[in-house]
Amino acid sequence: MNAKDEEEFRQFVAAQMEPLRKLAYLTCGNWHTAEDAVSLALAKLYPRWGKIDRPDLYVRTMVYRAAVDEVRRPWRRESSAGDQLPDVHLGDSSSTTDERLRVQAALRQVPRKQRAALVLRYYFGLSMEETADVLKCSVGTAKSNTARGLARLREALATDHIEIDVEDTRPRAGTRA
Repeated sequence: MNAKDEEEFRQFVAAQMEPLRKLAYLTCGNWHTAEDAVSLALAKLYPRWGKIDRPDLYVRTMVYRAAVDEVRRPWRRESSAGDQLPDVHLGDSSSTTDERLRVQAALRQVPRKQRAALVLRYYFGLSMEETADVLKCSVGTAKSNTARGLARLREALATDHIEIDVEDTRPRAGTRA
């Protein structure tokens, strides 16, 4: 890899690191596993850099698959006390923190493929075709996973009186379903 390609790769990683971490976390539900998945995906992307037309879609697919694979590995089934400690959120004392945590908890109740479809479609704003490409499935399957995932998410959020709108996916507290 020449110096120009290496610099482009560094800029790509700097720009995409946080969204990739979020994708991995929302897929697997554990920050440590998410970090491992992103690192693995970027390590696999590096030698292929410059040969891929859409590295953003390619790396999202790799991160999604790595996050799913990490959860499936037998040694990941063991849990430590660190997995049970809550995340510490400093400096955000607004009411949106509680709401965000409830939405994240509800999202973890959605099956993995449906959750990934929701995250790619509504969080990252990908088209249905791009979502299908990342998930390596047909557009119909991506649509089905998205619709079923939205239904499951709405069901989980209904108990907390949070309603989501497909056009505007930001949760609203205090609304009754």
